[in-house]
Amino acid sequence: MATYLYKLGRLAFRRRRWFALIWAALLALAVFGAAKAPSPGATGFSIPGTEAQRAFDLLEERFPGSSADGAQARVVFQAPDGEKMTDPANKKVIADTVKELGSGSEVDSVSDPFKAAGVSKDRSTAYTQVTYKVTSMELEESSREALEKSVEDARSGGLAVEVGGDALQATPETGSTEIIGIAIAAVVLVITFGSLLSAGLPLLTALIGVGAGVSGIAALSSTLNLDQNTSTLATMIGLAVGIDYALFIVSRYRAELAEGRGKEEAAGRAVGTAGSAVVFAGLTVVIALVGLFVVNIPMLTKMGAAAAGTVAVAVLIALTLIPALLGFAQKRVRPAGEKSKLLGGGREKSAEKAARPNMGTRWARFVVRRPIMVLLAGVVALGAMAAPAASLELGLPDDGSQPTKTTQRKAYDMISEGFGPGYNGPLMIATDLKGSGDPKAAAGEAAKKIAGVDGVGPVTKPVLNKAGDAATFMAVPDFKPSSKETEDVVHAIRDAGPGIEADNGAEIMVTGSTAMNIDVSQKLNDALVPYLALVVGLAFLLLMIVFRSVLVPLKAALGFLLSVLAALGAVVAVFQWGWLGGLFGVEETGPIMSMMPIFMVGVVFGLAMDYEVFLVTRMREAYVHGEEPKQAVVTGFRYGARVVTAAAIIMIAVFAGFIGSTEQMIKMIGFGLAIAVFFDAFLVRMAIVPAVLALLGRSAWWLPGWLAKVLPNVDVEGEGLSKLDEGRGDQDDPDAEKELVRA
Repeated sequence: MATYLYKLGRLAFRRRRWFALIWAALLALAVFGAAKAPSPGATGFSIPGTEAQRAFDLLEERFPGSSADGAQARVVFQAPDGEKMTDPANKKVIADTVKELGSGSEVDSVSDPFKAAGVSKDRSTAYTQVTYKVTSMELEESSREALEKSVEDARSGGLAVEVGGDALQATPETGSTEIIGIAIAAVVLVITFGSLLSAGLPLLTALIGVGAGVSGIAALSSTLNLDQNTSTLATMIGLAVGIDYALFIVSRYRAELAEGRGKEEAAGRAVGTAGSAVVFAGLTVVIALVGLFVVNIPMLTKMGAAAAGTVAVAVLIALTLIPALLGFAQKRVRPAGEKSKLLGGGREKSAEKAARPNMGTRWARFVVRRPIMVLLAGVVALGAMAAPAASLELGLPDDGSQPTKTTQRKAYDMISEGFGPGYNGPLMIATDLKGSGDPKAAAGEAAKKIAGVDGVGPVTKPVLNKAGDAATFMAVPDFKPSSKETEDVVHAIRDAGPGIEADNGAEIMVTGSTAMNIDVSQKLNDALVPYLALVVGLAFLLLMIVFRSVLVPLKAALGFLLSVLAALGAVVAVFQWGWLGGLFGVEETGPIMSMMPIFMVGVVFGLAMDYEVFLVTRMREAYVHGEEPKQAVVTGFRYGARVVTAAAIIMIAVFAGFIGSTEQMIKMIGFGLAIAVFFDAFLVRMAIVPAVLALLGRSAWWLPGWLAKVLPNVDVEGEGLSKLDEGRGDQDDPDAEKELVRA
């Protein structure tokens, strides 16, 4: 592989105009496709194989035109102190509002609080439920404006009025912190390279890659039913890996120049060596993201596939566009150790200073002298950080997790205060009556038995469909939607189902947003072990091929588990316990998003393997060329520690930039990935990895003979390049294109 990529790098350097033109055309094509693509329609959320989805499908079939998946708005009214909702003036305001709300062309139904038990016992609060014919994503802006106008009119009548539900769902904002993250990345690159031009190349190519990837997602969003979070995730991961991959190529190019090689030769060798690491690092990220299909939640599968596509684009850009741009830059990209005149100028002339061990070398020497102490310190530190993960509570966010200033959160609190927390997440019971002799009586009996389940509050009267073979009614739990108690209530109702069906032939199924969230959490929990086995297994095989070792991949996987557990512990401490919550903009603590563990396992594993590949391939390269195992560790750190540190800081800055998002899911993912990269890069890869390799010695690179014959030798460390004619390094290779085509 190294030889093939070497030829590709030289070809891109020499034919730089063609490669630059191709990428410019691809970017323009993606942007054009995004501009011309139709607006995305409804992003249907389905969870195949769950009871909540089966119940939803039953309602769609037996209650046609009921808008079961339509957008909903719950308009909550609260009377001033000393007044009641039943006061004539307040009653008239509500009646006028209900009439106004029902006048929209997309409105399917509006409930009357005084006829649908929508007034609290103390008469201080009332609510009306507005159901639309289309989903929240398909809702016309005019319908949202009409809803907001009706609310303002009601407020002018003297009532406090707020709106919950998904009808006013807004596109999440990331805030200025995303820009700050990119700015930090730029500063780190300038410090690392000592050159504005060298620092600008990774940023430029990363932005091109993200632009192409996200534009492609936008172009396909209508066809593939992609939502806004898909683009946000692709941007987050694509930007981080795009900068890192380009950073490693440019850094190796400057190192090759410093060794006296010609520019084209340096570009070829940079792509042949660092580029090989980029390919396998990118493959681990792609495997982790595409592997999300195991969960069998279409939304998650699409998010993973879209992000994987952006990573693949970042790899291709690093291998082709970076050497092409280096060809345009020529002398303006200086060898390692030489700074631009703007930043202090000139090559360092002091031989003594040049020969002085750098920070990476000094740290590696310290670790190999005291490996047991460093190993124990790293494991204890990560173990302490992982402790809160033992208290992990999973769920999906509802309006109760919204910032307190939002109208959705205010409506949630008003409902909880006036009616009880369970009214914010009533359970919808779908009843299949085909097996019952008397459908109406069977439905009534089912509702009566469910009302007797512990933790169930009011139960509405069943409503039968026209055919009389199905019914639906609502059961209000006594607890808030995201609580463990409500989950127990749902399970208790489902446990009572077989008995109800045996008595009267009525099959009951629990659905609604609360039950959907519970089923998603369970499905994600059940998929975690198979997903972990698939991703880690494939990546383990990939790393065995890369490092020609059994113990190095094993060490990499165990180190990843430590870092991801520590990261989950930090997420629990901040978002569930509220530690330092104000610092990260967490206004409301609660359960951790149920997709967080499996998502972090996938993404963090891929990113963690980046640093493993980049750092350890340098050690493997030194070992293959004859150095002793401990010295190879030091050599790997001498050349790789500075760049890996810079790459980690950049990735942390990029991920941390998304903590400013108004969307709780994006905020939590940004924080989780940022802290996970910190733990993995600085505690696992910089401390535990060299300590373990120092203790293992030559055993680290052991591979059984029979396995060595089976596994392909991909030559990631570039051993094959040493056999090339060194005298050809400063000259153009006229046969490079032909060799590449033949390869």
